[in-house]
Amino acid sequence: MKRFLLFASILLNFLNLNAQQFSISDSAVISLITCSPGEEIYSKFGHSAIRINDPKNNLDVVFNYGIFSFETNNFYYKFIKGETDYQLGVYDTRYFLPEYAARNSMVVEQILNLTPPEKKTLFALLSQNYQPENRTYRYNFVFDNCATRPRDKILASLHGYVKFQNFTDSKTFRQLIGNYIGNDTWLKFGIDVVFGIEADRIATESESMFLPEILMSEFQTAEIITQDGKSRKLVSDRSNLVQKTNLNENQTSWLFKPLTFSIFLLIVGSIITFWDTKRRHYYKPFDAVLFGITGLGGIIVFYLMFFSLHPLVKNNLNILWLNPLNLLIVALLWIRKLRVAQFFYQILNVLILLGALLAFALSAQSINIAAFPIIVLLLMRNVSFIALTRKKIYRRRR
Repeated sequence: MKRFLLFASILLNFLNLNAQQFSISDSAVISLITCSPGEEIYSKFGHSAIRINDPKNNLDVVFNYGIFSFETNNFYYKFIKGETDYQLGVYDTRYFLPEYAARNSMVVEQILNLTPPEKKTLFALLSQNYQPENRTYRYNFVFDNCATRPRDKILASLHGYVKFQNFTDSKTFRQLIGNYIGNDTWLKFGIDVVFGIEADRIATESESMFLPEILMSEFQTAEIITQDGKSRKLVSDRSNLVQKTNLNENQTSWLFKPLTFSIFLLIVGSIITFWDTKRRHYYKPFDAVLFGITGLGGIIVFYLMFFSLHPLVKNNLNILWLNPLNLLIVALLWIRKLRVAQFFYQILNVLILLGALLAFALSAQSINIAAFPIIVLLLMRNVSFIALTRKKIYRRRR
């Protein structure tokens, strides 16, 4: 029943916006809505929307640029490739707010200090954008998302320009995103692995507003400079529409964090390497798993670098240690006749891994700290194979 009422309310508002050719009243209140981050991955960074409350026209709706569906054909493939389409949706505010209350997200409303003509311009822009032929857009996590779209529509409606003055803490895209996903989490590790050099560029004031909470902070102190040189605050009032309850967060045990796992893997690999040295025999199953996993990871990094439309995954130096060619080792391990090919490939791989360590040491690209033990382990296993087989390879070539 609740879903039916929600659908009916949304449908009525849709029909209302499309069928009636009216302009909102001068007393309408337009505000920027900011929802604090949630627990799900897609809500980790918060959300922004625009609310239009016009009691004279019996209108109280939220324009939401964050509509997507997991049921879209090949959704995850399109998301990874950067071909995800989002839509502008319109919700009755009465049903928009409970959704975020259920997520335990705070919802902050900032009343925009707009003139009546600016309000009407903004409403017209949003209504036009909501037309069926205009409402779908190609989502870009950093440069075109649910925060940048509302900001751009608001700025486009002003009869003047906005002077932002709260931008003091310059950070890279990687750092900005990292603030929301922790320092030693698997999500942070995964993002650091797929992000390339571009993610380490300092975000400009405008670019940093892709995060809703930063957009909210920037709006709070911004001023509108009118065409005649006068100024007024962009935000006239601020209030919390939904409060957040402080809950005891379940902290992940240090035993299950990426750095702990990679150190444990290094210790296990070191023991196996020492054992190999003692018995003069190379333990293949361990390396089949190690090089197999890093090879598969390399395929993902390679695919994102050359085929994804995401802007921050290009030129990724992680491909030096997450090498797709590592999958060759998995095959070569079990083919004695190709041991010579494996020997020379692993010499090349040692040079590549040393190059990776040098690049990261020179800060050519930031690297997740949990990757270092894995790189050291890869180097150890490559060198171990070379040391254990060089005499056999030399005798065979003679």
